[in-house]
Amino acid sequence: MSVSARKRPELRIAILGSGFSGLCLGIQLKQAGFESFTIFEKASRLGGTWRDNTYPGAACDSPSFAYCFSFEQKTDWSRKWAPQDEILAYMDHCAEKYELLPHIRFETEIVSARFDDDRGEWRLASRDGEEVVADILVSGVGQLNRPYTPPIDGLDRFTGHLFHSARWEHEHDLSGKRIAVIGNAASAVQFVPELAKQAAKLSVFQRSANWMLPKEDREYGEEEKRRYTRHPWLAKLYRWWIWASFEARFPVFLRQRFMSRRVENVAICSLREQVSDPTLQEALIPDYPIGGKRILISDDYYAALQRENVELVTTPIEHLEEDAVVTTDGKSRVVDAVILATGFETTSFLAPMTIEGRGARQLAIEWKDGPRAYLGITTAGFPNFFMTYGPNTNLGHNSIVFMIECQTRYIIDCIRQIVERDLLYIDLRGDVMDAFNAKLQRRLARTAWAATSQSWYKNAAGLITNNWSSTTIRYWWSTRRANLEHYHKARLPAAPEAGQEVGRIRSAVVSDA
Repeated sequence: MSVSARKRPELRIAILGSGFSGLCLGIQLKQAGFESFTIFEKASRLGGTWRDNTYPGAACDSPSFAYCFSFEQKTDWSRKWAPQDEILAYMDHCAEKYELLPHIRFETEIVSARFDDDRGEWRLASRDGEEVVADILVSGVGQLNRPYTPPIDGLDRFTGHLFHSARWEHEHDLSGKRIAVIGNAASAVQFVPELAKQAAKLSVFQRSANWMLPKEDREYGEEEKRRYTRHPWLAKLYRWWIWASFEARFPVFLRQRFMSRRVENVAICSLREQVSDPTLQEALIPDYPIGGKRILISDDYYAALQRENVELVTTPIEHLEEDAVVTTDGKSRVVDAVILATGFETTSFLAPMTIEGRGARQLAIEWKDGPRAYLGITTAGFPNFFMTYGPNTNLGHNSIVFMIECQTRYIIDCIRQIVERDLLYIDLRGDVMDAFNAKLQRRLARTAWAATSQSWYKNAAGLITNNWSSTTIRYWWSTRRANLEHYHKARLPAAPEAGQEVGRIRSAVVSDA
């Protein structure tokens, strides 16, 4: 039965964030016949992480053809690994083509959401004090949206330019400057080679080495672009070949001996081919299993570290002074600028928003020991609340867009069944969530992530809260359809008497059937 044929009021759907997740859900909602949705975006334009991260050299570390929607395949990517501005332009294209812009409320930050038990609705509060009412609430804010500032003594005393790589201050000309980069992970390996070309002196402070593979980036020729555009099936085949080849690498994260050694050897051989200095080689070889932290890709990071104006510092930072970075060996390096390449607050999902579910339960309290969710999408006690790129849905081996599309399909199936079954709301059963997460953590305990003492995949207690424990094939299978037997269901009340506000005066009978 089509949604438009129902007599019940159209569901009001609130989506938080206009990154890949928010756009994907908005497009698929329209395709499914749901038009009463609003995407709330705190910034003045869409794009999520690709709007925020504009540092020099910013690019995707999933191949371009796999880092776009399967239903909107871009065939004229300029490079094998798309740069930031091209990805952002693609997102703009999708918003315009699928007429999402009228659904987006820019510069509207939602700071809290409270479930109204009596009316079965979500009440959202914006930073400006506006209240918004919704039947369905979906968070699309993801895991990589809040820059992390490490507790380094003296950050507030430094008088030069200091900023996070995810909030790059382009107005400051860094040419000829003495620059300190604190951190050496995914963002740093992209912008360090660019900074090295212009800095008088560049000091890269490394806490731990990263496993790194050759990127083998290249431009796509004009004939390639025309061929993929003329033959969409060929572009689709290429996309799925990329997916399959990356999926085949998942055994590395399960510490499968043959595959792990093979990939490790590729990484070490690449390092030794590019770095001749034995001391630098030693500093760049990780002391944890491959896959335990994010495997990085680069063609020019090692070369940048060997420039005369660049040094790799492995001695821990003691503190910052007004014009210098001081390490624990007492050495002071005078610098004009400090750039924090320290990643994001990845385990504090949804913060700083406050989410309050049934019975006034606080999500922050429910998650005090670590975020948990069923399939990373729903959590018990928070009816009609869904997440994309939620707890334990990050990947180490494939494109997150695949996961987002799986989550979108599951959420829309939930919404469709709510309408078709005349339900007021669905609320995940606690026993289902507990069983799912117990199994999930047992699988995660066998992975390379568990064998690594510290990473952004874990919270302070060592619980792996970010990564999916298996293949994307398993995730696709698990999310292909929503099984409402896993949920408590509250039914819509009987039709109201004449004169009552249709659909808004509610009393529900909770059912497990």
